[in-house]
Formats: sequence, structure tokens, C-alpha cells
Amino acid sequence: MNLLMLGSAPMALQARDWPRAPFDHILAINNAWRIRDDWDDMIHPWDFPDDRRPIPGPRQRLITQEHFVPAQNAYGGFVYAGGTMAYTAAYWALDALKPSVIAVYGCDMHYPATGATHFYGQGTPDPLRTDITLRSLEAKSSRLMILAARQGCAMVNLSTGPSRLIFPRATAENLPGPAPFNEAFAQKALQTEADLNYMVPSGRYWEEAHRFDTARIDALDALWLAAAQA
Repeated sequence: MNLLMLGSAPMALQARDWPRAPFDHILAINNAWRIRDDWDDMIHPWDFPDDRRPIPGPRQRLITQEHFVPAQNAYGGFVYAGGTMAYTAAYWALDALKPSVIAVYGCDMHYPATGATHFYGQGTPDPLRTDITLRSLEAKSSRLMILAARQGCAMVNLSTGPSRLIFPRATAENLPGPAPFNEAFAQKALQTEADLNYMVPSGRYWEEAHRFDTARIDALDALWLAAAQA
């Protein structure tokens, strides 16, 4: 399965006129469901406003915390995976849909100092908030890319502008296979996660922030970044 995952960056509107092929499934994050009406799943957090939620059509689903918290826990939990909806959506897709490609568009977590930050105008740059899980957005994308590759899924970025994601760039016409990575470093990172035991099954990791050592998280992030340098 080739999955298109849409975010809300200003350029995301360009996907409105893309042909459905070669994508088998479209996953919209938060407001991105407004970009095109043939989305299959729309994922949002518990505090996403009711008046911004779509009414699903036939074969369309709304994915909420009841679905994505267990999925993200299956991949280590929010402290390790990163507490943004882009990373959460990808881990949910890996768990629920088992795609061979997740092609990301409009999820670059890069926000200009002036002008529109989202396709609908000004929005809150959620990934830039002070949060213990987001100390290195690049490391979190390295981790996602590697865990996806370990199950045979390629994470690719269809955007062409600045990005905090380290996924290989690609086009809809040329979707590559999983990127190479350093398995030894990946194994070391996973063992470090197990030793730290920073799992929060509820997903509400901020309620247990006193347990987490930022220096150890930074060291873990460094391992994932090293693992991405095949």
C-alpha cells in the first residue's frame, strides 16, 4: 500500500489537484481533510475543535486517541516517538495499515517568520512548543524512518522546501524503497529506550515529566541521528 499523509503547511493545497494514483490510501492530519474530499482517514487529538471535524462519508474514518495511543505505544510511546500529530499519524498508519510507503506532504514543521504558517492562514506551530518529546525534531524523524524501514516501509517527503524531516525526498511518480540505516546504532537506541523505561501507557506523558532526564533523552536522540547515517 502507498499511503499519502497530508499536513497543513501552506503548500499542501497543491495536493488538491493531484491524481489519486499512485496512492492507495490518504491520511489527513487535523485540518488537512479540507484539502481534498477523497481522504480515507482523518486523525486528530482530543482537543481538536468540534466545528473543525468533518462528517465522515462512506468508507471514511476519524482516528482519535482511542486508536492512536495504543498504536504509538506499540512503537515505544510518545516520549521516544515525539508528541506531534505528524509522528503520531505515521506510527498509527504503520501499526494499523502496514503500508509499504508513507509519502508525507505538508508536514515539514518549518514555519516562516512572516506570512501564512498553514494553508488556512495563521495556525499554532505545535511542534515548536517547549516539550520534552520535541527537543530534536530531526531525531524523532530519524527514529520513525528507521522503525518504518525495519518493517519494510519507506518514509519519504514529497515537499520541496525547508523541512525538519530527514526522510529522503521523492515525487509521486518515483517512490523509493526504505532508506538504508545503521542497524547496530538502531539496536543500541532501542536498548537504551528499554533501559530508560519512559513508557507512559495513557499517552499523557506531560503528567509524568518529573521522571524524564533531558540529558538522557538528548543522548538517545543522538543515537537515532547516528543510526540514520547509514
